[in-house]
Order: sequence, then C-alpha cells, then structure tokens
Amino acid sequence: MPKKKVDARTIIAHIVLIFLSFLCLFFFYILIINATRSHAQLQLGFSALPGSSLITNFMNVINDPAIPILRGVLNSLIVSGCSAAIVTYFSSLTAYGIYAYNFKLNKAAFTFIMMILVMPTQVTALGFLRLITNMGLDDSLVPLILPSIASPAVFYFMHSYMQSSLPKELIEAARIDGSGEFGTFNRIVLPILKPAMAVQAIFTFVGSWNNYFIPALVITSKSKQTLPIMIATLRGADYMNFDMGKIYMMITIAIIPIVIVYLFLSKFIIAGVTLGGVKE
Repeated sequence: MPKKKVDARTIIAHIVLIFLSFLCLFFFYILIINATRSHAQLQLGFSALPGSSLITNFMNVINDPAIPILRGVLNSLIVSGCSAAIVTYFSSLTAYGIYAYNFKLNKAAFTFIMMILVMPTQVTALGFLRLITNMGLDDSLVPLILPSIASPAVFYFMHSYMQSSLPKELIEAARIDGSGEFGTFNRIVLPILKPAMAVQAIFTFVGSWNNYFIPALVITSKSKQTLPIMIATLRGADYMNFDMGKIYMMITIAIIPIVIVYLFLSKFIIAGVTLGGVKE
C-alpha cells in the first residue's frame, strides 16, 4: 500500500508539472507564431499555425528608421550586463562585510539596509531624477547602471547564503595565513558564492532588461533608448501605421537574450537556492 501511495503522488506530481510547463511554454509558442504572421492575419484572430511573414516582420523592424532596434538591443545589453556584474560583486562584498566583521553598528547597518528594501522605487524617482540632472547625467546610460551598486534585495540573499554556506572559520584561517581582506574575498569567498551570484545575476539581468519606469524618466534621445521604451513607442504609434506583426517580432527579439542568459546560468539556480536555504 505505501508503495502505491508513493507511485500515485509521483504520477500526480508529474501531471501537475507537465501542465504548468505547458502553461509557461504555450505563451512563448503563441508569441513566436504571431511573430510569423502579418498584421492582416493577426486581425483575423488566433491561429496555432505559423504564418509566412517572419522575414518580412523581421526586416520591417530592422529597417524602421524611427526605431533603431539594434541600438536598443545594444543599450539594453550594456545596461543589463553591467548592472548584473556590479550588483553581484558589490552586494556580495557588502554582505561579506556585515557577515565577517563583528563591529558595534553591525546590527544597525543590517537593519538600515533592510529598511531601504521596503522603500518603493516610485517614492524616490523624483529625487533621483533631480539628482542626476544636477550632476549632468540625464539622458545617459550611467544612471541606469550605477544604482545597481546598492541593492538591498541582493545583499539580503547573499548574506543569508553566507550564513548557510560560508564558515567563519575559513575566513579566520585565511587571515592567519596572511591573506588580505580583499584577497580573501576574491580568491576564497567568491568561488563559494558562485551559485548564489549566478542566481542573482539572472534575476538582475532580467529585471534590468525589462525595466521601463526609470529609463523612461532618464532617457530622451532615441539613440540611447532601451528595448522596453522602443516597444512602448511602437505600441503607441498612429493607428494607420500600427503593425501588430512588428510588435510581436520586436518582443520576440527582446526575449532572446534573456533566454540565452538563462540557459547559460540555469544550472546554478537549483544549487544556489537550495544551498542558500539549508543551514548546516
């Protein structure tokens, strides 16, 4: 009897997983299918079969002088890639400082960072915009990258991961052997944090890639726009020039880098989340 219960649970679990996988992949499939159909075909309604306008939609997007899609892809790659690299390193470094050093204001610093975590971005957006304008950084990609240095959410994840996976005895042993603090962090701590850093790099890359609010406030010139702004611009075009095929093709182009990054780093996700949640 117990064996039958286990088998039944396994079957139910597989059915649920297959159903959820279908729901997740179905929308990607429809997106790709719609990217192959023309505006007139899309007006006719839903179809599960691909159309014949894939190349046409792609060329319409690439050759549209009003929307420099290739420049938008490059801008989004620069912002998302730099943000992911900066946030993983400096948030890990901050978490290491709070975790490895027992100074008087340790708990106060941790609490202060957690208080920043609950503050919505919209609350500080106006002050942030005035600050970068006074600094002469408006209409540039720098304000979209530099704030990644301070990420309370990534800091908290890395701090929790260190508590479960980084023995303080290892740090003390490195200090006794004469290793400097930055040397200890870069050569000993970072390799241990690699799974967690990969997880946060994926989340940060995707979040920065899909971010529309802050870039829309900061960027004014077309040559510096990111993909979400360009997609919104195309979606808000005049009705006579409105082309659903181009929109679906642009969205398809926009998700390709995210899929590639996920495929390269996905092997670290389970390891990072599991090890970060189990305290030895």
